[in-house]
Amino acid sequence: MNYKGKADVLLGLQWGDEGKGKVVDVLTPRYDVIARFQGGPNAGHTLEFENQKYVLRSIPSGIFQGDKVNVIGNGVVLAPDLFMEEAKNLEKSGHELRSRLHISKKAHLIMPTHRLLDAALEAAKGAGKVGTTGKGIGPTYTDKVSRNGLRVGDIFEDFDQKYAALKARHEQMLSSLGYTEYNIDEVEKKWLEGIEYLRTFPIVDSEHEVNKYLREGKNILCEGAQGTMLDVDFGSYPFVTSSNTICAGACTGLGIGPNRIGRVFGIMKAYCTRVGAGPFPTELFDETGATIRQIGHEYGAVTGRERRCGWIDLVALRYSIMVNGVTNLIMMKSDVLDGFDTIKACVAYRYKGQEIDFFPYNIEHDIEPVYVELPGWKTDMTTLTAEEQFPKQFADYIKFLEEQLETPISIISIGPDREQTIIRNL
Repeated sequence: MNYKGKADVLLGLQWGDEGKGKVVDVLTPRYDVIARFQGGPNAGHTLEFENQKYVLRSIPSGIFQGDKVNVIGNGVVLAPDLFMEEAKNLEKSGHELRSRLHISKKAHLIMPTHRLLDAALEAAKGAGKVGTTGKGIGPTYTDKVSRNGLRVGDIFEDFDQKYAALKARHEQMLSSLGYTEYNIDEVEKKWLEGIEYLRTFPIVDSEHEVNKYLREGKNILCEGAQGTMLDVDFGSYPFVTSSNTICAGACTGLGIGPNRIGRVFGIMKAYCTRVGAGPFPTELFDETGATIRQIGHEYGAVTGRERRCGWIDLVALRYSIMVNGVTNLIMMKSDVLDGFDTIKACVAYRYKGQEIDFFPYNIEHDIEPVYVELPGWKTDMTTLTAEEQFPKQFADYIKFLEEQLETPISIISIGPDREQTIIRNL
C-alpha cells in the first residue's frame, strides 16, 4: 500500500503533567487529524487561550481547531459518564463535537465497579500504595489484558447482558476483598446515561480510519497521556500507570505500523514534577520546591493534588529520549524559573557507591542526584516573542540541555497561553 501521510507522536518524557495539551493545541494547525492513543480520564490536559481555561480528560486536545478530525483510539479507556460531562461542557462553550470526534469501537469502557475495585485494591496494599487517582484505570486495563473487558463496540450488541455479567464478576471480587460497604446506584444511573450519550457519536473502526487518512496523504498527530516514567514497562515500576505511554504505544493504541511514524516530540518541563507515590530522585523538600510549586501552580488538573517538585533530571530524560526515539524536544514552564539566582540540573546518579549516568533497574533506594549548577536568568520571559530576546543565561541553559541530551529543543513555552510559545527549529 502506498502511504503518503505520516503520523507524528507527541508524548511526555517525565512523570506526566508536562503540558502536552497546550502543545497539541499549538501544533494542531499543522495536522489534519489528532488522535489520542492511551490512558484514561486520570490524565488532565490543561489549555488556556482567549482568557478561557479548559481541562480535557479523554477528548484529544485538537478539538478546539474546528476543521480537524479528533480520534479517541483503541488504546484509551473511556468512562462514559465522565466523557459525557467533559463533552457537554465543551458544547456549552460553543464547540461542536459530533462531526469531528470519532471514538474507536475497540476502546475499553471504565465501569462504576472498576472505580470501586481501584479503591479496594489500593486500600489492600497498605503502605505499598501506588497513589492512583481512583478513576478505575488500572482495573479496566486489567480486565482488558485478562480478556474480560467491555468495549465501546459492545454497546451495540447484547450490551445489557455483557454489562451485568462483568458487574457481577466485579462484585464477587469486591466481596473477596472485604469491600462491601458501597452504593453505586446514582453513579451507575449517570454512567448508563453516558452510554446513551456515547451512542450519539461516530463509533468507528479507528485502525481502518487512521490508516485511510495516512493513505490519503493526511498527517496525524498522535497524542499521549501521562509520561514516559509512568510507562508500565519502562517507568518506575510498580509506581506507574497501566498502559504504554511511550512512542510504541501509539502503534498499538491506534493500529499504526512503526514505519508510519514520523517525528517524535518529547515534552519536558524546565524542572521536574511528580504526582502520587513512587521514587523521585531530584525531589526538593525545601523552600525551593515549595516556591516552584507555587509559581508553577503545580496541582493536578483532574485531582487537584499537590505535585512533588524538583530540579530537572537529565539521567531520566536521556533514558526517555532513548526508549521513545525522540527527534525534537519541547521545553515547558521555563518562566517558572525566571526568578532563581541559580538553576540545578541532575547530570548523574550516585548509586550504591558509584557514579552512573544511566537509568538503573530500581530507583527506589540508594539514589543520590549529582548536580551541575548554572546561573539563573533573572528575567521575566512571559512577554518575550522571539528567541533573539532570550537573556544570555537562558540561551546558555538551552545549549547546555541540548548538549547533554543530544537532541534539539524545538519549542519553548514561556507561559500558559497558546501565544506564549516560541518555535525555534521545526
